[in-house]
Amino acid sequence: MNAHFLRNVFIKGLLIFLVFNLAFAALPPKLGKLSLYNHLLSGRERLPFGEDSSKSYNLSLLDLDAMFAAHILTAGEKTPDEYRVIALGDSSVWGTLLRPQETLAGQLNAAALTVCGRRVRVYNLGYPTISLTKDLMILEQARRYQPDSILWGLTLEAFPLEKQVDSPLVANNPARVDELIARYALPLSPADPALVRPNFWARTLIGQRRALADLLRLQLYGVLWSATGIDQIYPTDYAPAQTDFDSESTYHGQSGAPLEASRLAWSMLQAGIKAAAPTPLILFNEPMLISAGKNSGLRYNFFYPRWAYDQWRAQMAQQAQANAWNYLDLWNLVPPTQFTNSAIHLTPNGEHLLATQLGHIIQEQPCP
Repeated sequence: MNAHFLRNVFIKGLLIFLVFNLAFAALPPKLGKLSLYNHLLSGRERLPFGEDSSKSYNLSLLDLDAMFAAHILTAGEKTPDEYRVIALGDSSVWGTLLRPQETLAGQLNAAALTVCGRRVRVYNLGYPTISLTKDLMILEQARRYQPDSILWGLTLEAFPLEKQVDSPLVANNPARVDELIARYALPLSPADPALVRPNFWARTLIGQRRALADLLRLQLYGVLWSATGIDQIYPTDYAPAQTDFDSESTYHGQSGAPLEASRLAWSMLQAGIKAAAPTPLILFNEPMLISAGKNSGLRYNFFYPRWAYDQWRAQMAQQAQANAWNYLDLWNLVPPTQFTNSAIHLTPNGEHLLATQLGHIIQEQPCP
């Protein structure tokens, strides 16, 4: 084997690698749809999210196709006896500090509900980070799986227009955001610098090596998830939700009444309602901690000064009545003792209170 032959082999291999890289960038394959979950591995009960993979057997990634491919929702065809419900929302729906069976979806499933003789099966599509646009993006992906009803947990912090793209899941999926803007005339700008638009070289195989590694890691952690049922860290001790506050009461740059409706993402909510149709949609204002601590006369909790939250609740009630939305205002349903590390994260008992209320509403839905 002479040097000339080895040189030719090296040059040809390099050319093939370069061509493959260019093709990968020009026509990126949908590798996220390829998954061992729901085949060799158990499907996950909630969308992948995690900050310490070695302990949670989970990780956060930005490929929505891969996230859905790992979820039990995509395990197979919907059976005729299933009444399928999907639950959307933030980390309170996803279930921070809760095991899958303790979440809203898990407790609704444990209640063995039926609608029109069909067994209710609730799928947890909540995802940490608070943004209506993030929820809309997940809803657009989920509706292809034939839901019979949709639960959508809302809170004021999901509404400010200025934070709609703050969720990494939104910021790193600009093509999906572009589609939503075009389809629903959303008040977002495709030129928003917060949207991460990789250049050609960043889309090559080399540029995408981190995303590809995350896809592989998600499969590997699936082995541990399947064996243990652990998908997040469950600390024995954590800092409880804040109940004492200073006297500051501004909200996203607004210092007092009125809460400007034009700065809230009502268009995103209306787009979600349009996207869900004709599937019945149940909107609910998530329970939150109502503090009795220092300066609680000014603030309900870490997130909300009283003036802003009260005005948003009034606006939600007016919108729901004017548009005949199926809306439940459950903001004060859960006592302060049933929150964990945040003003929106519930204990298992708190989730039970919420699941009981929503279970009654689900059972009142018309037969599909």
